[in-house]
Amino acid sequence: MSGIYLSTRNMDVGYNGKALIRDICLDIRKGEIITLIGPNGAGKSTILKSITKQLQLIGGTVVLSGLELKNMSGAALSKKMAVVLTERLNTELMTCHEIVASGRYPYTGRLGILSKEDEDKVEEAMAAVHASDIGYRDFNAISDGQKQRVLLAKALCQEPEIIILDEPTSFLDIRHKLELLTILRSMAALKGITVVMSLHEIDLAQKISDRIICVKGDRITRFGPPEEIFREEIIRDLYGIQNGSFDPLYGSLELGKPEGPPQVFVISSCGKGIPVYRRLQKEGTPFAAGILYENDLDYEAAVHLASEVISERPFEPISDKALEKAERLIDRCKKVIVAGGRIGTQNVRIRELIAYAGKVSDLETL
Repeated sequence: MSGIYLSTRNMDVGYNGKALIRDICLDIRKGEIITLIGPNGAGKSTILKSITKQLQLIGGTVVLSGLELKNMSGAALSKKMAVVLTERLNTELMTCHEIVASGRYPYTGRLGILSKEDEDKVEEAMAAVHASDIGYRDFNAISDGQKQRVLLAKALCQEPEIIILDEPTSFLDIRHKLELLTILRSMAALKGITVVMSLHEIDLAQKISDRIICVKGDRITRFGPPEEIFREEIIRDLYGIQNGSFDPLYGSLELGKPEGPPQVFVISSCGKGIPVYRRLQKEGTPFAAGILYENDLDYEAAVHLASEVISERPFEPISDKALEKAERLIDRCKKVIVAGGRIGTQNVRIRELIAYAGKVSDLETL
């Protein structure tokens, strides 16, 4: 297929001759960012190790840039593929600069002597991951997050066509997670480097990836663009979520709704209700929300957090049916919270709802 850089055909992967995941068929284009997601122990690392020849294939083939992987020497592969896995390296008495410089060894010949050009590439790679200031330090004496950045710099030093990463953000704080993914996105966009990685943070996977591989049990369950994969029912099934939900709009996981009939009715719009929803959820207080337009910021959160939601179609005046339904729900609640939001010409009947709540219930205005 035109444009395909890495492909697997009927690939079976596993350990000691026993296949754990079977019949993996993937076509990955040059410059794509591909992310594997799935529960712990699903086999994401096994797939990555098999693609990098660290595990022997149980069956099938892997083709990289038109060449079957099993026919490529280690030296030839190292000029095309860089690997950042989670295993600890044996780096006794090595500085961070020396670790990064080892990424140039495929190009230095048997003596391993770095040229001025090689040294420049080392410095460039360390600068790219914001590690220039720790080059002189013992690799074993730095933090896990710093180690992750140094190992990425080593991979960049190889000037690879494809980079394989196993959970590269695991030990990074929020700032450095974003910096690392920005670097990977830039590498893919500007240099055409193909990125294949596993991530636990599905919100980041949703935002960074061109396509997603879902790994579950003994198979790949789905392979497609984020807009097809990140749907509540798909993520719920993939991870076996029972007490909670996945919000595809915000890319966030939500704890389960408080159980029981609603005790509080929240009136809001324009995102003003979300902090109130979360507070009530933390308190374990079941609540209802409305009347919300289905394109309102509050609506998506309310669907995942509220016991009941009264809604209206976007850009339509609030109907008698919706208003009456909201009033009957208020009758059953102990309290009404008006959290704020804009009242305009289409949702002007919210004023009627607030007035009704003031007559029949305990009303709190924020």
